[in-house]
Amino acid sequence: MVCTGYKYAGLSDAGGGLSHPGMLARGGPVEADDSFPKLRQVVLDCTDARALAEFYRRLLGLQYRPGDEPPAADEPDELGQDWLVLRGPGGQPRLAFQQVARLPEATWPQGPSPQQLHLDLTVPTLRDLDAQHERALALGARLLQDRSDDPGEPLRVYADLAGHPFCIFVVA
Repeated sequence: MVCTGYKYAGLSDAGGGLSHPGMLARGGPVEADDSFPKLRQVVLDCTDARALAEFYRRLLGLQYRPGDEPPAADEPDELGQDWLVLRGPGGQPRLAFQQVARLPEATWPQGPSPQQLHLDLTVPTLRDLDAQHERALALGARLLQDRSDDPGEPLRVYADLAGHPFCIFVVA
């Protein structure tokens, strides 16, 4: 079976797996142009979209997409029970949150529910790593692993409010 989208890109799933001759040459040149899809945002499933959006808004200094801001205290939060988007300083979408009824928490690094995605966040210094550690914990993150004393790549791994793992590490 060949899907039109795959056919357009020169892909086929003959033999049961998607393949393309260029895929065999790992790291081969790719000339980006308007025919490629653009990554809009990363979407995180969660059982409380508003709480997780607030966590990342405060951790990363992002802003709600216009219309997604929390409602007044006495009003229902219908959007907060469905889909919310956070944007960066230039207005570009960064993270979205989709509420689901049930979500098994990742049991990283071992266990029955492996992580399917994690976010890598960087800071410039070890001092900044320590400051962001305090911020992450104050916002409700759980520390999963502490390698802040690793001379090659100081880092800490956390779980967010929904249990998604994320890392903060030093990149000089």
